[in-house]
Amino acid sequence: PSLADAKTGDRFQFERMGYFCVDRDSTKEKPVFNRTVTLRDTWAKIEKAQKKN
Repeated sequence: PSLADAKTGDRFQFERMGYFCVDRDSTKEKPVFNRTVTLRDTWAKIEKAQKKN
């Protein structure tokens, strides 16, 4: 589905960021998305641990 055609309450996963739903204040010209779930970034933890070694 296209984000330009998203309706209030529609839900999307933005890759590597989390899950979002369309806000009621959203317009076609100015979309507004509210994050509902944040994804854990386990890769960042792995990279940080590797830098310490």
